[in-house]
Amino acid sequence: MEILPIAPTEAACLVPLLKDLHALHVAHHPERYAAEPAEADLTAWLTDWLASDKIEALVARSPLGVTMGYLIWEREERAALPTRAAETRAMLHHIAVDAPFQRIGVGKALMSAMKARALAAGVDVLGATYAPFNAASAALMHSLGLRPVLTYAEWRAPSDAAQDATAV
Repeated sequence: MEILPIAPTEAACLVPLLKDLHALHVAHHPERYAAEPAEADLTAWLTDWLASDKIEALVARSPLGVTMGYLIWEREERAALPTRAAETRAMLHHIAVDAPFQRIGVGKALMSAMKARALAAGVDVLGATYAPFNAASAALMHSLGLRPVLTYAEWRAPSDAAQDATAV
């Protein structure tokens, strides 16, 4: 397995894994996520996102060139506040591993590569968010020393579709 950064022009290779990751989130929170985004829209969005100089995508490829998994992270500069010190943070936004390659160390390899690149870029904090239903992500983060420090909660107004369904 080889872990490499990919250029924005290669974003399309991430779309199948992104679709799988997104479907997991839709299954648990259909009110929060669009059910079936178009592949072209996902490719365009990823291409634009990866063009930022603060965003990096890493891909894990098999010796045959098969995309096994990917990770997207961002370098964030956080100014000091009266209540906390300044920090340079590597924020993990996405990590996905294709089903045939899960539980063989692809996620750990991606995270280790991210950590090495982040440390070389002057980062002093690694951060990640993951959904409470995603036990695999929680276990991966825990195995790498990341511990929960905050809980995010939200309330959503009922969608038009939900209101229409109750009116019938």
